[in-house]
Amino acid sequence: MTRTWHTASVELGDGYPVRSADGVPTTSVPTARVAIEGGFVHLGIPGTGVVQVVSAPAVRLITYREEPAG
Repeated sequence: MTRTWHTASVELGDGYPVRSADGVPTTSVPTARVAIEGGFVHLGIPGTGVVQVVSAPAVRLITYREEPAG
């Protein structure tokens, strides 16, 4: 299965932090590459060098602009 990635901002629920680029736990990610797959959200946060995965229920809000087909 090929993941579909979007550039998005992400808000996580309380108690579900991920690591920011400076290594600090955060629940607010202003810009990340995001893919939803099988009940999990994959977050590629710039500057971390890794993809972090959270369960879909941990996500409060994902906001992205629809990308043009092409």
